[in-house]
Amino acid sequence: MNTIIPAGYKSVLSINDTQKAIGISKRIFEDNLAAALGLYRVSAPLIVEEHTGMNDNLNGYERPVSFDIRATGTEAQVVHSLAKWKRVALSRYEFPNGRGIYTDMNAIRRDEDLDNLHSIYVDQWDWERVIEEKDRNLDFLKDIVRKIVGAVCATQSTVLALYPQLEPFGRLNPEVTFITSQELEDKYPGMTGKERENAAAKEFGTIFIMQIGGALKSGKPHDGRAPDYDDWQLNGDLLFWYDLLDCAVELSSMGIRVNPESLDRQLTLAGCDDRRELDYCKMLLGGQLPLTIGGGIGQSRFSMLLLRKAHVGEVQASIWDAETIESCKNAGIMLL
Repeated sequence: MNTIIPAGYKSVLSINDTQKAIGISKRIFEDNLAAALGLYRVSAPLIVEEHTGMNDNLNGYERPVSFDIRATGTEAQVVHSLAKWKRVALSRYEFPNGRGIYTDMNAIRRDEDLDNLHSIYVDQWDWERVIEEKDRNLDFLKDIVRKIVGAVCATQSTVLALYPQLEPFGRLNPEVTFITSQELEDKYPGMTGKERENAAAKEFGTIFIMQIGGALKSGKPHDGRAPDYDDWQLNGDLLFWYDLLDCAVELSSMGIRVNPESLDRQLTLAGCDDRRELDYCKMLLGGQLPLTIGGGIGQSRFSMLLLRKAHVGEVQASIWDAETIESCKNAGIMLL
């Protein structure tokens, strides 16, 4: 496992103040996000049925936590995210253009590598909003990204007013630098995708890497993307530079969702034509779902950034390997 202990690290907040600050900051951010994007809070599932194709396949190799349900005779999966469920919900709830939903999403990603930023337990705000055909462009995507960053930075300002001891460690950069994954590869040749992210975030502070999923000039994609939710030409990742860990922190993966044409193209490019038979893809290809934009915003990473924490286990309760537990114990880092 790869746990980094920053030299001389000591949590700025006590355990009690940490718990209070987590709750306060999350409530404030939810209000800021909902106001900025026109969202309403809804309840969401922890599990979905396998045959529906409603689960997020992530990069395609992660194994979902699965089990059979005696009462229904079907196989269920703990969600990886709610990327697909949200779009169906917007259709069922008959939301109008410009309005959407957000929810607390809790997931288990059993194959996740554990480190300072990664846990098998994932908690994020999943959100989705109805759009029109004219909104399916990069300018609209950028406007939504700026609103999300504005909500994050406004929340940080409130948290710093409540906990001024955090102020000396600086504020997140509210100015977003937009760059495509191909421009990133061109700018930092010879680096891996992760190394390029770190280099750009360190240079610019807050970055949004666009157009993730398709192959670059190198023949490889910047990062993996399932072919059946984001349009690979209209998506991206939001990252902040985090000096405490000397790395970029990806706070959100989001994008304008596929329409029937882009889904048809991406399923073929990804070699996933078998998904055409899944209920979800059938609805999409048949034009039965609204056009939307959406994404996920990591709650624990959000708390790490605002509360100046070195390990995600300081702001969420999960399961860790023995090496991580021992390293954190020796450094005086309390894992919840």
